[in-house]
Amino acid sequence: MTDFGGLSGLNLGQSEVLETVAMEMAMTKNNKKFRNDAFDVPWKDILEAYFPEFLAFFLPEAYHGIDWKQGFEFLDKELSRITRESQMGDRRMDKLVKVWRHDGVEFWVLIHIEIQGDRKQNFELGMYVYQYRAFDLYRVPVVGLAILTDEEPGWRPTEFSYHLWGTKQSYQFTAVKLLDYPEAELEKSNNPFAVVALAHLRAKRTKHRVEDRYQSKWNLIRNLYKSGFNHQQIIDLFRFIDWVLHLPDEADRRLWKEILAFEENQKMPYISSIERIGQQIGKERGEKIGEKRGKKKGIQIGEANILMRLLHHRFGTLPDWADKKIAEAKPSSLEAWSLRFVDAQSLDEIFADKV
Repeated sequence: MTDFGGLSGLNLGQSEVLETVAMEMAMTKNNKKFRNDAFDVPWKDILEAYFPEFLAFFLPEAYHGIDWKQGFEFLDKELSRITRESQMGDRRMDKLVKVWRHDGVEFWVLIHIEIQGDRKQNFELGMYVYQYRAFDLYRVPVVGLAILTDEEPGWRPTEFSYHLWGTKQSYQFTAVKLLDYPEAELEKSNNPFAVVALAHLRAKRTKHRVEDRYQSKWNLIRNLYKSGFNHQQIIDLFRFIDWVLHLPDEADRRLWKEILAFEENQKMPYISSIERIGQQIGKERGEKIGEKRGKKKGIQIGEANILMRLLHHRFGTLPDWADKKIAEAKPSSLEAWSLRFVDAQSLDEIFADKV
């Protein structure tokens, strides 16, 4: 229950470019940390790909009450409007989904979903704010569902309420705690979200323990082939597992050798597809899976591209000598040139042989 009483000199073009570049550089430098610590991206992808299975696993009552023949719709624009007006902070993993009831009633309902990875102050209030704003916007029932992926057994928010001078307000929602699912039971389930839950739980448990994480990841991947999932499901679940159970480069390469050897021995039909998705994941990380000769590190390439965009914006098309210097530069030089960009009046000033 939430305590209600507890609420209480560049030109414009250059400024916009510098702000964008600063954000991109920060994202590039912190790319590995972001991907290791933030699970919202893989959760969002897998939820959107398998929404009926998601509800069947976490909220069966809703799954059986929905007419799936009518389809469903993710209301991203409407959610953005609610998020903007609620001023409840960063809520990247929220989903607002329109579905139709299966009992013949001629109106639709909204299912508000949140994935919460850590204890959050006034979380119940946030759920309530979304509920009443969505109801005010659409005037249809709004079902609240929170998936709690944190590691605190005692944190179980389910209600926002207050009572003052004869006025009462109460909002209750369903909260599902991943910690409550026995791993042995998850291993027996044929729902894709049993694998999602297992991967998330083991990612939390093996944080900073590379070898334990390696074994957990390899066991999950190996079990995908025995699960009865179809080709696309294996690809999608592999992608989720690979993201949340991220390994250092050396361990990652060792794992890939095991995967390819296993597939070859089992004569499984997924080698080429898994390899392609692995390469795509590698691009997203700024690194290649396996040894790719002649490629620069992702961070260096990212900083070089950022600097080139800056220079193009200020000075127009770059001469060949400038392109060559950037392409061959070390990270320290790229950083120094980017800093000089703010005050420099010419390319010569930026590329001058200083420190």
